[in-house]
Amino acid sequence: MHRAKAGGRAPELSSVKRADGNKRAYDFVCVADAPYSILLRDIPSAIATAKVRIRLLSSAPIISIVDDDESVRAAMSSLVRSLGYESCVYCSAEEFLTSPRLREASCLIADVQMQGMSGLELQHELARRRPDMPVIIVTAFPEERVRKRAKDAGAIAFFSKPVDSHALIGCLDAALRRS
Repeated sequence: MHRAKAGGRAPELSSVKRADGNKRAYDFVCVADAPYSILLRDIPSAIATAKVRIRLLSSAPIISIVDDDESVRAAMSSLVRSLGYESCVYCSAEEFLTSPRLREASCLIADVQMQGMSGLELQHELARRRPDMPVIIVTAFPEERVRKRAKDAGAIAFFSKPVDSHALIGCLDAALRRS
């Protein structure tokens, strides 16, 4: 169960219709606002629940991580694997788009600012190729115009770095439950 700090509401993902008419099974969550933080109660049970759900599936969901910073890729990958998911890391959007595992990915976590194709350009290309894939955007430079572009393009979450791991776990769990 999620609880927001200081009496605020926790993010809830719900079915929404995008501007292009496609229906998504989740809504946008922004965790870039400094005063907003999410606390997960009973994290061990949330993790245990995720692991049980994964065991029931024929294979673990694949979370693709695209970031040009090696330390961010390693930290995100470690978190994803600790939840029982499989992680695939890529140092660029182009590498991800040419990967044979693109079709197998269950969710994407992408940085905004990278050399070559940006995370937002990657999100746009994925909307064309894999409109069913939930996208989570992360950035070291959270700007309102970037957050709005990500949301309008269908991102389910927008995080500023360093990413709140508890909030990311909640978003991954909700996105994978609904996909």
